[in-house]
Amino acid sequence: MLVSVNWLNNYLDTGSVTPEELADLVTRTGIEVDGLHNIADHASDLVVGYVETCEQHPNADKLHLCQVDMGDEKQQIICGAPNVKQGQKVAVAKPGSRLPGNVKIKKTKLRGVESNGMICSLQELGIAEKYIPKNAADGIFVFPDDTEVGADAGRLLNLDDTILEFDLTPNRADALSMLGVAYEAAAILDVPLTLPDEQIHPDARQTTTDYISVDVEAPDLNPYYGAFIVKDIDIKPSPLWMRNALMAAGIRPINNVVDITNYVLLEYGQPLHAFDYDRFGSTSVVVRRAGDGEHMVTLDGEDRELSSDHLVITNGQEPVALAGVMGGADTEVKEDTTTILLEAAYFDPQTVRTAVNDTGLRSDSSVRFEKGVDPNRVERAGFRACHLFEKYAGATVLSGSAAFDELDRSEKTVKVSQQAINHRLGTEITSAEMETILNKLQFPFEKTGDWFTITVPTRRGDIAIFEDMLEEFARMYGYDHLPYTLPEGSSQAGGLTARQQLKREISGYLQSAGLMETITYSLTDESSVGRLMSPELREKEPEPIKLPMPMSADHNYLRLTMLPELLKSLAYNQARNQMDIRYFEMGNVFVTSERTLSQLPEENLRLAGAVTGKWVHHPWQHEQKQVDFYLVKGIIEGLFAYLNIPISLEQTRLPEMHPGRCATILTEGRVIGFLGETHPNLEKEMDLKETFVFDLDLDQIIERCTNTTGYQPIPKYPSIARDIAFIVDEAVQAGDIKKQIETEGTPLVKNVYIFDVYRGDNVPEGKKSVAFSLFYQDPEKTLQDDEVEESYQQIIASINETFDAYVRT
Repeated sequence: MLVSVNWLNNYLDTGSVTPEELADLVTRTGIEVDGLHNIADHASDLVVGYVETCEQHPNADKLHLCQVDMGDEKQQIICGAPNVKQGQKVAVAKPGSRLPGNVKIKKTKLRGVESNGMICSLQELGIAEKYIPKNAADGIFVFPDDTEVGADAGRLLNLDDTILEFDLTPNRADALSMLGVAYEAAAILDVPLTLPDEQIHPDARQTTTDYISVDVEAPDLNPYYGAFIVKDIDIKPSPLWMRNALMAAGIRPINNVVDITNYVLLEYGQPLHAFDYDRFGSTSVVVRRAGDGEHMVTLDGEDRELSSDHLVITNGQEPVALAGVMGGADTEVKEDTTTILLEAAYFDPQTVRTAVNDTGLRSDSSVRFEKGVDPNRVERAGFRACHLFEKYAGATVLSGSAAFDELDRSEKTVKVSQQAINHRLGTEITSAEMETILNKLQFPFEKTGDWFTITVPTRRGDIAIFEDMLEEFARMYGYDHLPYTLPEGSSQAGGLTARQQLKREISGYLQSAGLMETITYSLTDESSVGRLMSPELREKEPEPIKLPMPMSADHNYLRLTMLPELLKSLAYNQARNQMDIRYFEMGNVFVTSERTLSQLPEENLRLAGAVTGKWVHHPWQHEQKQVDFYLVKGIIEGLFAYLNIPISLEQTRLPEMHPGRCATILTEGRVIGFLGETHPNLEKEMDLKETFVFDLDLDQIIERCTNTTGYQPIPKYPSIARDIAFIVDEAVQAGDIKKQIETEGTPLVKNVYIFDVYRGDNVPEGKKSVAFSLFYQDPEKTLQDDEVEESYQQIIASINETFDAYVRT
């Protein structure tokens, strides 16, 4: 909402504060002012001049030599505007004046002829071109004939105005009108409010009902429809002050009829619509639901297909307007219009919103209907417009109105007590201060002891219960005046739970390992929702949950895994030449089964990651390393070592995963996730390079984590390393041999590492060589060679027997 301070001053005196101070006060009382700006940059020495003569420049075809009377002096000015003529009153910048953009006007010669000043267009005065009336868009601006010569042109053109930009919350629909803002400002500044003149002088010899009748077939969607007949309309430009007000509010002036309906829309927050009565084609207004497949052409020239969800205004036969959204092209007010049918109505907000969503025709009018208009201001807005038609269009207003009226105009009452207000706010507001606040808000009330029974005006549709009224007292008393206290007890204001702390530590570990945390959509599409699920989730046979009203087809299912969206993010970045990516995400997946679709889904916390590209790239050292299975495996093993949770990996086959590079992750014999490379077909489908992923059940990990800090003393005695290589069958897994070595070598063998796997010369067909490093250490003494040798030989014998292996020599 754009609020003109000059327009606001028509209803109250804001002179006691500057626009900046007013913006601050409004923000402090609950309506955020996003910013404020002037209509135009500062311009000096602008006056109204009268063009006494206008002749062709002797040395230029497109220039005019004008003699201009500026009240206290006459000057010769050369003007190139195509519409400059003798007898006009124009805006003149005198020599020495400055225009927006710091343009200084000087005495000069144009094609050898002296020019003393400049006749200005609105663009040159700083008005945005999109708001300038069409008749002034391609030339200078011409003032009305009754404008005083020598008057301050800047003031007449509203160039000294300041605009406040309100960022309104949905509940404050009352501030979508200048009157609503005026009530708010008057309460803040504690100044009297002057309401607009709605008085009309109807022609008693003719009544509106002689010309039109109103029939509403859908009273639930249109509880009030009022029709006024205005005759003898003289279509012409609206008065300058009204044009200025509309441009300040961001609306281009058109003519007096259109401008008056727009002005009342902004002033009262009540949309109006003017039909050309002679083109209406009927003496009856019928409001009904549209028929499925019915068509009408709207003011923008588009043919619209309607449905029974839409409400239309008809002439008894065909639609002439889409209720609350846009009028029809056939009944548009034109230059030859002399009689108008003026509509002032109340339409159901949801019905208007449906029509807007279906047609895309959102406007200032539809926004106000969607948020709700003041029922007590609907008819009054019609009278206000008729008053302006009489005054500025030379119109004759017929007596009375034709109306259908089942509108509820009752006012809500809210009962509050002084004690309850102070208890909730922690204040000591006196009864007298509460009365003052209610009087400022212009809320009628009755006081009985400690209790206030408050009648809430219909203009404030956001107030219905105690908490609403509590907010009014709080904001008008001043949020800055509310008392505050420090928390009692521990000096620490708050802290993380053990679960939160552990999640943070896991995130910190993965970031230190080189991964970047990301957040993807919790919604995915139908083709992705069942992909890349971890085996323990797949066993539950979860049923994908589809949204009943998705925003788009790409996000219409709750995710069962985070990996599809992570892969989409990788593909998006790789398409933009970002090839080395390491992502991880912590988030919930939503699991349910067909039997429980009517219930809320179970939210499982999971940890997923996707890594692709180069892991190490040092051009200077000519060193680089691609991401591979073992790198991701090492990150995961390091994480579980950090959490002190033992795990094991088992090779497996999973859908959408590479058949030879995938493993499940187990702890205590239970699968808690998987890791591996995505299937080449999936990588090709998503236009990805080699990509490695992992997905873990974070709930299970947190449950098994003791979160206790452990340590081992630094050994006092030296360790002994022994290397050994076994020749085994290709089918034997190196991890199984490692486990056997750790079991047989206890307690002297502290660490076992696999450092080589070899196939080739001197290794039989169908066999492989797997080499291990064994580290022996005793924390109590120095080991003897015979102790190490005994353990060493025991390990060899066990491996040979268990795996049909022998030592490679």
